[in-house]
Amino acid sequence: MLTERYQEALVLAFRLHQHQQRKGGGPYISHLLTVSALILEDGGNENEAIAALLHDAVEDQGGQPTLALIRDKFGDEVAAIVASCTESDCTPKPPWKDRKLLYLAHLQAGTPAVARVSLADKFHNATTLLSALRAQGAGVWERFKGGREDTLWFYRELLAIYREVLPASSRVAELERVVIELQTTPT
Repeated sequence: MLTERYQEALVLAFRLHQHQQRKGGGPYISHLLTVSALILEDGGNENEAIAALLHDAVEDQGGQPTLALIRDKFGDEVAAIVASCTESDCTPKPPWKDRKLLYLAHLQAGTPAVARVSLADKFHNATTLLSALRAQGAGVWERFKGGREDTLWFYRELLAIYREVLPASSRVAELERVVIELQTTPT
C-alpha cells in the first residue's frame, strides 16, 4: 500500500520539475511517473517508488539543499537512493565521461534498491531513445553528449552491473534487448 508519503513525493516532484522538458520534448514529469510506475510494477516498496519520483531532483533542481529536503521529508533510505542515482550535484557539471564513471561506481557499491531505481530510469530512457531513433533516425544521437558510441558503452556497463546486482530481474533482460536493438539500428 502506498501512503500519504507517496502523494507528498508526487507533489514535490511536480513542483520541482514542472517547467522542465525531456530532451525529445514533453513534460519531464512523465519520465518520473513512468520510472516510479516501473518500480511499483516490479514489486518495489514505497521508499523505492518515492526515490524513483525524485531520482533527478538533486541533479536537476537544486543540488545538496534539495537532497536535504528529501531527507527531511522522506527519510535516510530515500535520500540515499536519490544520492546514489545522482550523477552530479554541481554547476557546471563535470565532463560527461567522468560523470558516467562516477555513476557506475556508485551503482556498483549501492544497494539492490539503488540498482532497481537506476534500472527503471535507464530502461525508460533507453526505450524512449529507441522510439525516437525509429521515428526520427540517427540524428537523434546528436542530442546526447556521449554520442552513439559512448552512450552505448554506458548502457553496456550498466547492464553488467544490473546482471550482477539484480540477477533475478526480468527488467534486466528487457533492457538488454533494447540495447541490442539500439546497437543494431542503422545509423
